[in-house]
This record gives sequence, structure tokens and C-alpha cells, in this order.
Amino acid sequence: MSKNILIVTGDAGEGYECWYAFHRFLEEGMHPVVASTRTRRLQMVAHLMRPGWETYAEIPGYDIEATLAFKKVKPAKFDAILIIGGRAPEYLRHDERLLEIVRKMHAAGKWVFSICHGIQVLAAAGILNGRRVTCYEHVRFEVKTVGAEWDKRQAVRDGNLVTAQTWESHPEFYREVFRCLREESRA
Repeated sequence: MSKNILIVTGDAGEGYECWYAFHRFLEEGMHPVVASTRTRRLQMVAHLMRPGWETYAEIPGYDIEATLAFKKVKPAKFDAILIIGGRAPEYLRHDERLLEIVRKMHAAGKWVFSICHGIQVLAAAGILNGRRVTCYEHVRFEVKTVGAEWDKRQAVRDGNLVTAQTWESHPEFYREVFRCLREESRA
């Protein structure tokens, strides 16, 4: 199942989400490519869920190399896009090149995967209206604001969109992600 997967992140992206995805796609024989605003080493972070806290704690995480800049991305060459969470989507959602990539891939019926705060990019791209999605619970307001329905499950599939709440959702999320990618390969 050889697939090209575009993994989108930036500085302060959730490192565990990014590295987990990168390794899982490699493990399945796929070709993951990390893309960002430009090619360079990205400063990733780790978000720790602390018992009793109403939010998360953030510490430095394992960095990752972005090997493709948004301006060089050719959406037709990728089978799926994954938007990583963390704080990176907060500023990436303002990058018109990225938003156009998301719109093109979505319009072409390609798989669009998002975890945690990655939903902010999908909301900014205008592809969530009327859809059922999930994300980190404290950004669900943005989901509702753009006309989508927030679902409290760990992972949700709606058409070609698969979304997840946080890195704690990896088991449910990646079961669905790989089910989608296998489904497409059988078609």
C-alpha cells in the first residue's frame, strides 16, 4: 500500500503527534513528507495532560525536519494530508498557500486527516460546514462557529474527513486512518 502522505506542522506543533504519524506511515510502507512554511528544522513541543488541570502543560519536544515548503507542494502527488495539532495551527491557519492545498485535496476527494488543534486549519480553509468532526475540546467553539457539529468521540469520520481529539486518541484515530487508506486501495 504505497501512499504519499503530506504531514503539515510548524514550530510548536505537537511533537508526539507528528513523530507517531511519521513512524506509523513508514511502518505501513507509505511515504510521509513533513511540510511547513519553509524547509528547516521545526521546534516541536509536548503537551502533557495533567490530572486535575483544565488544560495542558507544554514542554519542548523532539524536533523534526520539514523537507517540503508549502509553495512547492503539488496536491495531486499526495493521497492524503494530515494536519498535526499543537500551537502550530494557530498561525498556519493564516497561510493562504496551505489553505489552498487543503481545499484542493478536499475537493479532489482525497483523505483529509486532522488531530487536536489541526482542526483550526480545516476551519480556516472553509471545508467544515455541515460536517461532524472532533478536536481538542477547548477549540470546539471554532468548529461550531463554522457550521460543523462537534462530536465527543476520540475519532470521527465524515466522508473524506477523519478527525481526532488529541494524541491520546491515537489508537482510535489511526485505526480509522488506515481503514480509510486501505479502503481506497481496494477501490
